[in-house]
Amino acid sequence: MNRRERRCNTSPAAPSAVLSVVRRSVHQAVIMLCAIAAPTASLCAAGAPRLQVNGNHRFLVKEDGQPFFYLGDTAWELFHRLNREEATRYLEDRARKGFTVIQAVALAELDGLNAPNPYGYMPLTDNDPTKPAVREGPENDYWDHVDFIVDKAEQLGLFIGFLPTWGDKWNKKWGKGPEIFTPQNAALYGEWLGRRYRGKPIIWILGGDRPVESDSQKEILRAMAQGLRRGDAGEHLITLHPTGGTGSAEWFHEEEWLDFNMRQNGHGAEFERYASTRSDYDRVPVKPVIDGEPLYEDHPVSFKPGELGYSVAADVRSPLYWDLFSGAFGHTYGNHAVWQMWQPGREPVNGPLMPWYEAIDQPGAGQMKFARQLIESRPFLTRAPDDAILVVSRVKASVPGAGRARFVATRDEEGSYAMIYAPVGRRFSVHMDRIGGERVKAWWFNPRNGSAKLIGEFPNTGEREFAPPDPGEHLDWVLVLDDASKGYPPPGSAGAPGPAQ
Repeated sequence: MNRRERRCNTSPAAPSAVLSVVRRSVHQAVIMLCAIAAPTASLCAAGAPRLQVNGNHRFLVKEDGQPFFYLGDTAWELFHRLNREEATRYLEDRARKGFTVIQAVALAELDGLNAPNPYGYMPLTDNDPTKPAVREGPENDYWDHVDFIVDKAEQLGLFIGFLPTWGDKWNKKWGKGPEIFTPQNAALYGEWLGRRYRGKPIIWILGGDRPVESDSQKEILRAMAQGLRRGDAGEHLITLHPTGGTGSAEWFHEEEWLDFNMRQNGHGAEFERYASTRSDYDRVPVKPVIDGEPLYEDHPVSFKPGELGYSVAADVRSPLYWDLFSGAFGHTYGNHAVWQMWQPGREPVNGPLMPWYEAIDQPGAGQMKFARQLIESRPFLTRAPDDAILVVSRVKASVPGAGRARFVATRDEEGSYAMIYAPVGRRFSVHMDRIGGERVKAWWFNPRNGSAKLIGEFPNTGEREFAPPDPGEHLDWVLVLDDASKGYPPPGSAGAPGPAQ
C-alpha cells in the first residue's frame, strides 16, 4: 500500500456514484472517497503528539500537558520549490537550530498553480480544488512530494504549519491568478487534506497574505475549516494567517474553529507594530496569540531599502522578545531569501541578499532558540505580560521607550520570576515588589549567545536600578529576577522546572 492509500483509505463502503468516478478517473476517485465517506479511525497509528490549547487559553500544550513552544520559520515555498535533498537539508538545519514549526504552503504564492514543483508536477488538475493531481504508483506526484516533506519533518520532531493555499488572489508580481475557490469546493479540498494528513504533525493555517474583504471570502474560509475538521476529526489545531498589519481576530475571533489567533505584524522595526500582540492577548473570549510574520532577517525594512536599509539580526531579535513578553505563546522567524527559497536562476522578490542555502545560516536564525531556552527555563504556563514592573523614566521615551528602543516585561502570575527586555544598553529601574519572596536573585541573560551572568541577590524592597553589562545603544539584554527561594537554575539552562498548571 503506498503513502497516498495509507492516508486516504476509508473503511465504509463508498457510494455507487463515487465508484463510477473511480472507473473514470483515479484522481477524482481519491478526492470523492476522502471527502464523502464518513470519518473513520485514525489512518496513521501512533503518529505525532497532538497539540491543544491549555486550561487558561493562553498557551499550547501536548496531550500530556507539557508546554509546547511554537518557534516557527516561514518557509512558504518549501513544498513548491525545493527537491527532496534540498528540503532535507533545510529541515535538518531548522531542527538543529531549535525550531519546532515550519510554515509552508500547498498551493504556493509564487505561481503555485501553474509553475510545477522540482519534479515537474502540479498540485491540481485543471486548477480544480476538487481534483488534486494524484496518480497511481508510489511517490510520483505533487502530493507525494508534500508527503515526503511532512514525513521528514515528523522524523525530526518538527510540526508543519500547513497552509492549504496562499489566499485566493495571487501575488501581483505574478499576475492575478484564477479565483478557484467557492465554499463548496473549499470544503471538499479541506476534507481531502484533513484525511490525507490525519495522524501527522500538522497545524492548519488558513488564509495567506490576503485581506478578508468580503462575506464570500469569509464563507470560503469557514467552509475550508469545516472540511479540515471533518477530514481529520478535529485532530489538528486551526488558525489563520492574515495580511500585513492585521490579525485573525479581526474577522474570526469568536468563531469556534479558530483555536488561536495569528497576527502578521509586518516588516517594520519599531515596537508600535508589535503592540497589537498585546491587544489580541487582551481580547475576550481569551485565545492564545502568536505573530506569524514579523520583520524578516535580511528584509528591506518597511519595504524601503533605499531609505531604511535591510534588517539584521538585532532587528529580528527585538520583535521576538516584544511579542513574547507581550503575551504571545511563541514566535515566528523568517528570512527574506528563505521564505521564497531564492537561488540564482529564479526571479527574486524584493531583492533577496543571498541564496536560501546560505541564508539559513544567518545569525538571527540561530539566536531564536535562546529565547525558547529562556522561556522554558522558568514555569511556562503561568507567564503573563507585565510592563508595570518598569519604573517609568522622567523622559518616557527613554524608559519604557519607543520605536526600536521599547522595553517590555513579563512575569509569572505567582510572582516567582520576572523578565525585562532591554533592547538598548540603558540604565533602568524596576519595582521589586512585583516579584514574590523576601529576596530576589538577579541575572543578565544575553539574547545573542544564550549565556547567563549572575548579578547578585537583593532584599525585595522598593525600586532598584540595573545597568546592562554593555552600555552601547545597539546591544540588547534580558534582566531576569527570581524569587530566590525557588532555586531556579540560570536562565536558559536545562533542568528547568516542570509545567505549572
